[in-house]
Amino acid sequence: MSTPFYVSPQQAMADRAEYARKGIARGRSVVVLQYTDGVVFVAENPSRALHKVSEIYDRIAFAAVGKYNEFENLRIGGVRYADLRGYTYDRDDVTARGLANVYAQTLGTIFSSAAEKPYEVELIVAEVGAGPEDDQIYRLPHDGSIVDEHGSVAVGGNADQISSYLDQRHRDGMTLAEALKLAVESLTRDNNGGERTLTAEQLEVAVLDRTRPQQRKFKRLLGRQLSRLLDGGTVPADSEEDAAGADAADETDSTES
Repeated sequence: MSTPFYVSPQQAMADRAEYARKGIARGRSVVVLQYTDGVVFVAENPSRALHKVSEIYDRIAFAAVGKYNEFENLRIGGVRYADLRGYTYDRDDVTARGLANVYAQTLGTIFSSAAEKPYEVELIVAEVGAGPEDDQIYRLPHDGSIVDEHGSVAVGGNADQISSYLDQRHRDGMTLAEALKLAVESLTRDNNGGERTLTAEQLEVAVLDRTRPQQRKFKRLLGRQLSRLLDGGTVPADSEEDAAGADAADETDSTES
């Protein structure tokens, strides 16, 4: 009988981490920024059906990069956790911190298990509060650790370069249009210092808007609303067409298949 090839635990974990990081880096980036009235999510994603940004609960949203089937499983699990906890206890008991802890346990268990490959995903869980100081943003890498972020955060692709760009330019009190412009500028920069052009059709944009009168604060920015913001304008009261499109997208996110 041949002797099994020995690999030290440290080397095995390093190899698993490198495998996951390479898979995540192949995905297009997602940027999350705080602005005056909430939190905005901006992803480079030409698909209108396979979302990188989704609603989890009333004030909580989820963004991810990496393998779609893996982070979609995590999203569905998060929706079920939030619904069950809100029904069993109270809607206010569903928090981004609690959801991040659940995701951290799941990712950490998978990463530490030698029986299966690590998930090639990186997550962001955000919750909008009553004021900017109450907003919560958590980043969860592939190994299940939790990073408490403030102001801005980027994951996937060239996240380090994008994060550095955002850290230098993001400030408190930005309007939605200013935050969106900054996010798009950061996504258009490549590793060589050049810039690309991203149109509204190539972007997936959503917000957690604390000023919305309804309990659900998540809203997708689509069509003319997004185009107006990209042109430096403001978002007026929803037209019937824009409101219908946004509400339809909201309903899709909250329905499990």
